[in-house]
Amino acid sequence: MPTITTPAEAQLALIERGAVDLISRADLAERLRAGRPLRVKAGFDPTAPDLHLGHTVLLTKLRQFQELGHHVIFLIGDFTGMIGDPTGKSTTRPPLTREQVAANAETYRQQVFKVLDAARTEVAFNSTWFDPMSAADMIRLAGTHTVARMLERDDFSKRYKGGLPIAIHEFLYPLVQGYDSVALRADVELGGTDQTFNLLMGRELQRHCGQAPQVVLTMPLLEGLDGVNKMSKSLGNYIAITDAPDDMFGKLMSVSDELMWRYLDLLSLQSTAVIATWRREVEAGRNPRDVKVELGREIVARFHGDAAAVKAIEAFDARFRRDEVPDDLPELDIAAGPAGLSMPQLLKAAGLVASTSEAMRLMGQGAVKMDGERMEDKARLLVPGTTALLQVGKRRFARVRLG
Repeated sequence: MPTITTPAEAQLALIERGAVDLISRADLAERLRAGRPLRVKAGFDPTAPDLHLGHTVLLTKLRQFQELGHHVIFLIGDFTGMIGDPTGKSTTRPPLTREQVAANAETYRQQVFKVLDAARTEVAFNSTWFDPMSAADMIRLAGTHTVARMLERDDFSKRYKGGLPIAIHEFLYPLVQGYDSVALRADVELGGTDQTFNLLMGRELQRHCGQAPQVVLTMPLLEGLDGVNKMSKSLGNYIAITDAPDDMFGKLMSVSDELMWRYLDLLSLQSTAVIATWRREVEAGRNPRDVKVELGREIVARFHGDAAAVKAIEAFDARFRRDEVPDDLPELDIAAGPAGLSMPQLLKAAGLVASTSEAMRLMGQGAVKMDGERMEDKARLLVPGTTALLQVGKRRFARVRLG
């Protein structure tokens, strides 16, 4: 059994880093002071193959619990995945087959240990306790809550008021997720802010079953490369953990200077003291690019190894040298407004093109780069706080800062 050596208050400081809600802090502090390893759970429904950095926000927090000596349970919702999580959905999700769920679950198993320590992780499947359940067992579970309680959930409430259908099986989802915490006797459950209702359901069901209610810790949804929307494959603003090292590093170098700090808080295993030191150095004049390199180095090394991270940095720097960035590079402050600017708009505002139509044409030809990376996404938004080296063709350069 792991030994807990870190004082409870120091553990709390690390656990709370980047978190949105902790329900309740007093409960967690009491359990940490007891000195025993806590059972810390996070569930992932394998509804699609592969993971991106947005998924790893929870995994990184789980890894921090592991580093503190606690017992981490990576729960694969192979049973709940066949129901389909209705969270945030305006329509009923089509159910997945057991075969689809199993195939997706296998990719999760292969990828999760790029963040978690395999030797200190329990992998569980909720079909283990739900498959043997009888119809009577499920009816008893459904009898613990009312329809009115379920309609307190925001997405159900909106659909009901809007006259949109809610299938009966969707009401089962929060109950089934909550029962996972009973089956695993969880002390702590982690989830995104959109999962709060489901996580609290676990507390209620544990009380109903005579267990001490779990502590709920919610983490924010990570913004994608556009700095605005949640990281999502469908929006194309994601960094997949299976991206090639050079692509992963280049994408991380393209995030805005402000977003960089959020990525460090949510994804980095660096201590809060180190990140605070970097922030003070940047405020004192250090180039944020230097810190971004450290972020890129850490993330690429995590998923591809130290050697790949070094090569990605060298390749990134080589692209700058090859493009012969001029010494008298113009440096421009450009007003972006709260909505930000698209790349064509930014190129025009920087005077690198005569019109947005010219910018779009050149982007289509692969003649536009940002921080050494070819830019082809004409709809991508650059938000205030972004600093970037822009290049059009071989000889037109500008370093811009969006305000």
